[in-house]
Formats: sequence, C-alpha cells, structure tokens
Amino acid sequence: MRPRIAGELHPDQVGLDRHGLRALPRPTASATGTHQERDRDLHSRGAAMRTGIIGTGRIGSTLARILVAAGHQVVLANARGPQTLDPLVAELGRAASAAHPAEAADRAELLVLMVPFERVRGLLPPYAVQDKVLVDATNAFGGPGTPADLGGRGSSDLVAEWYPGAQVVKSLNTMHFETLAVAGTAPGERLAHFTAGDDMKSKEIVAGIITDLGFAPVDTGPLHSGGILQQPGGPLFNRPLTEAQALAWISH
Repeated sequence: MRPRIAGELHPDQVGLDRHGLRALPRPTASATGTHQERDRDLHSRGAAMRTGIIGTGRIGSTLARILVAAGHQVVLANARGPQTLDPLVAELGRAASAAHPAEAADRAELLVLMVPFERVRGLLPPYAVQDKVLVDATNAFGGPGTPADLGGRGSSDLVAEWYPGAQVVKSLNTMHFETLAVAGTAPGERLAHFTAGDDMKSKEIVAGIITDLGFAPVDTGPLHSGGILQQPGGPLFNRPLTEAQALAWISH
C-alpha cells in the first residue's frame, strides 16, 4: 500500500465505515417541476445511466459499489475475463453485470477507465467508444509515486488521441479509494471531485454522476489545462478539498 499523503482523509475521519453506504434521496416531481422537466434534468445529471467500469481493482470496485448504492447500474470489465468478477457481481446484485472490455463499452452509456495508464492504449477498439462519454480516471506514473514525463502533454490528451471518437472527461482520479468509499455519504460539507473536458454536455453528465454519489462537481476547465491540474504532479491530485475550498482554489 502506498504511503498516505499529508492532509489526506482517512475513512474514520469522515464518520462512516466502508459498509455504511446508503442510497441518496431522489428529487420528486413536485420539487423539480413537471415530470418531463424532471426527466430531462435527471438525464443531464447522469441519473439512470448504465456505467461501464473497466478496471476492477480497489478503486474500480469501490466506484462500482457506491454507484450501485446510489441507484445506478454498472457493467464491470477487467483483463482477466468476466468470470473472475462473479463474486463482485454477486455482492452488488441485479444492478451489476460483467463483460469483456469491448462488450462493456458497447452496453454502457458512459465508460470509466480505471486501469493502469500504460494499459489504456489499444485496450478498446475505437469504434466501441464512438460518441460516448469516456471518463479518464487513470493516473500516469513513471515509477512508484513519480509522475510520468509526458513531455508537457496531459495524460488525458493522449487518451483523447487514442480514442478520437469519444468525448473524454478527466475525472474521478484524484481521491484515494478509501475516502471515495465513504466520503460521499458522510455528514458535513461535500468533498469535491473535478471534471475537465472540451465538451460541456459531457462534463455535465459526469457532474451529475458525481452529484448522485454525494460529492460536489468542480469544473477545472478544458481537457488539456484542466486535466493537468488533476493528474499526478498537479496541484489537485490526492488533495481532498471541500466544495468551498475547491471553488476558492479554482478562482484564485
């Protein structure tokens, strides 16, 4: 296990254990206007979407658990085959299923990459993510705890180059899996998750999912400049911030 970063929250500090997840309340039609307006709003926020998660290590499995707890469906995939995911699928219940990576991309409306960065290129056939929101939640390291030297390019810039038909959003990569597991349902001010991308609608969809999970979405800007802020070596990586702290930092 990697050393803890100074200032990083431990699950004990946010008031819940990893088994204390609970579903978040949904808005009613009376609170949000007509049913049609509500449905359009929920779709724009990412609700009722089937999310594909490629990579089912500690962080990918954690994301799957909190998505299901928040009422989402997930399709899981890893490099070892769907049969290896039977225990996790059984734990998550009817809202979860397993597939090969390309099949997960085909079945999901939104896809999250949670594999090691060096495995991203060639992981999927480009057509599988054509016109889909592709969340780059990977982190590029050149060695243990050392950011990779990408020659001034952001890791998400490269992901967008490898999958030119996808709408790439950098997100869900800055928080330790233990904090991710519990902080969204903890009392108190929400912690921030960041989004960076060049397509505003895609960022809104990812922001909706972040909100469903109990976190505060904070936009860091375009994919290149905003993504670099989030990746290893950037000022927002592994730095838990409340919504107010994150917004103050972004606007400074």
